[in-house]
Amino acid sequence: KEIITFFRKSSRGDFVFSADRLIRLVVEEGLNQLPYTECTVTTPTGHKYEGVRFEKGNCGVSIMRSGEAMEQGLRDCCRSIRIGKILIQSDEETQRAKVYYAKFPPDIYRRKVLLMYPILS
Repeated sequence: KEIITFFRKSSRGDFVFSADRLIRLVVEEGLNQLPYTECTVTTPTGHKYEGVRFEKGNCGVSIMRSGEAMEQGLRDCCRSIRIGKILIQSDEETQRAKVYYAKFPPDIYRRKVLLMYPILS
């Protein structure tokens, strides 16, 4: 309830800042679920640091309209990640989901996909 009250009373700038921050946190947690390998990084001062690196083959797919709000958060974390898009709407007659548009990286079948859709229902 407190978060809803905050968003209702916040200025546009505060709302955008907070929404972007929440999206970034969700994206970062999603990225934590993707496969990685351990690696050693040498800093500019010559020190070695044991870290991790994402395995190749990750991509994001945003569900068009609402999911596109998450794309910048993903790009902020992974500059060169490939992003696909999909538009899904309910068929008026059957009420079943129907794909109206899909544009994916050509090798998506080999990739781990981070699906971006910020609405829970």
